[in-house]
Amino acid sequence: MLIKRSPNGIDPPLVSDITPRAVFESRRAFIRQLAIGSIAGGALLEMASREAFAQSAAVQKLAAKPNPAYVVMDKPTTYKDATTYNNFYEFGTDKADPAKYAGTLKTRPWTVAIEGEVKKPMTLDIDSLLKLAPLEERIYRLRCVEGWSMVIPWVGYSLAELIRKVEPTGNAKYVEFVSLADKKQMPGIGSPVLEWPYVEGLRLDEANHPLTLLSLGMYGEVLPNQNGAPVRIVVPWKYGFKSAKSIAKIRFVKDQPRTAWNIAAAREYGFYSNVNPGVDHPRWSQASERRIGEDGLFAKKRKTLMFNGYSDVASLYSGMDLKKFF
Repeated sequence: MLIKRSPNGIDPPLVSDITPRAVFESRRAFIRQLAIGSIAGGALLEMASREAFAQSAAVQKLAAKPNPAYVVMDKPTTYKDATTYNNFYEFGTDKADPAKYAGTLKTRPWTVAIEGEVKKPMTLDIDSLLKLAPLEERIYRLRCVEGWSMVIPWVGYSLAELIRKVEPTGNAKYVEFVSLADKKQMPGIGSPVLEWPYVEGLRLDEANHPLTLLSLGMYGEVLPNQNGAPVRIVVPWKYGFKSAKSIAKIRFVKDQPRTAWNIAAAREYGFYSNVNPGVDHPRWSQASERRIGEDGLFAKKRKTLMFNGYSDVASLYSGMDLKKFF
């Protein structure tokens, strides 16, 4: 049987591999029924509260056309796993903290200021961002520097669409992303683990690459708070911390931005942070990864792929020593 491959060499997923949204909805309905009954003890009430938060954070459906050029064969991570195992230090350092505490984040009204070395600086609200370009669904791998990974159906469009609209000047060499930092909404702000606000950055050509996604949703709905609502970046060939969440400002600058994790531990978190199995973290190997949802006793770790399997980006780093520029 012939299998048609997409132009960039990444195969589309099998329909049978995609977890149906109905499965997620049936789980929610079951928990609601339990909560209505008189069974609910303290643990059940907490569970129902979390489910109510999950629903309120994802009520808006997003009409997005699947883009077959940007999908992977890997089975998508379940919605439950993708929304309850997160790094979002503004809401705590434990993986479960964002799902517990991000309900305090108010995502409307929300604006993103675009400024710096651009001919057309502007401030866009979330509705304007939703309408800036046709929404696409792209199924991307996400690899965390800690050694775990997921596969998520994101909704958004190439960041390049926004970049073209603001027209960077010849002085713009980098793009800096500044996340919201509000102590009233984000209980983790003030923790000494990082400098706030959270700042990340890309080289301009990285930001302009078609793979770099301005994401406004996942699993066909708006982003849940714990996953970076209402707008975030997804850079699938880099470790997850490079994909800034809850973005409040995008700045085009001449000099390489000082980024949050690089400031905190430059030896461990380089500016580029491309997924590279040949460059270990000082405290652990990066040669393999654990896919969330494949945690059975006999589940084998997966081999980590260079650039997380997105080999199209290799030309961005031609001539660079990727062990030095890690």
